Amino acid sequence: MGKIKSAKHPPSIDMTPMVDLAFLLVTFFMLTASFRMAEPVIVDPPSSVSDKTLPENTVLVTVDNNGRAFFGVGNGEARANTLAKMSEKYGVKFNADQAKKFGGLSSFGVEIKDLPRYLDATEAERLKFQPQKGVPLDSMNNQLKDWINISATELNIIYMRNKEQADGSGQEFKGEKPRYAIKADAKAKYIYVKDVFKTFTDMKIYTFNLITSMEGGASVPAAPAAAAH
Repeated sequence: MGKIKSAKHPPSIDMTPMVDLAFLLVTFFMLTASFRMAEPVIVDPPSSVSDKTLPENTVLVTVDNNGRAFFGVGNGEARANTLAKMSEKYGVKFNADQAKKFGGLSSFGVEIKDLPRYLDATEAERLKFQPQKGVPLDSMNNQLKDWINISATELNIIYMRNKEQADGSGQEFKGEKPRYAIKADAKAKYIYVKDVFKTFTDMKIYTFNLITSMEGGASVPAAPAAAAH
């Protein structure tokens, strides 16, 4: 009796499970991702050949070509805790929605008394917000110093907590201590940047990074060029 030959069919792969998984992943990231708001100011820093990046636990002061100072801190937990402490220190109240919006700010350049109104504004309105004169840093009203001081304290608390947790579990701790950085527009007058230097040195912070952009036009928003002492 002859053997019955089975019909040969080309192999096929059912892509349905993979497509379903892709849609699930896209949905997950859309629901869980937090989007940062637009930068309140765009600066063109000097160029260099450095390509290093700063860690998340960095306190950043940005100076535009008009001399306005903008404050930002990378760590979201430290950012939220800093706002709560500044609210208590200056007696300026923030509701839950305003605090949530502050968590999405990369930086800002207004006095704390104007910050609630700034947070209530739409993203388009913030770009034209008045008065956006920068965070005050003069001798009579140095709010920038308080933002730096409190945020640095919060970053140190988070650093020590993470270190203790790693030590307790026997894991190698690779975290970095809080860093400080200045990002100044290449056209900003030196006197404006010097005022920020003085704020740091008055707080006995003598080492900080200068943010530059890569030579050739490639932007490196957090590349430390050199430490200032």
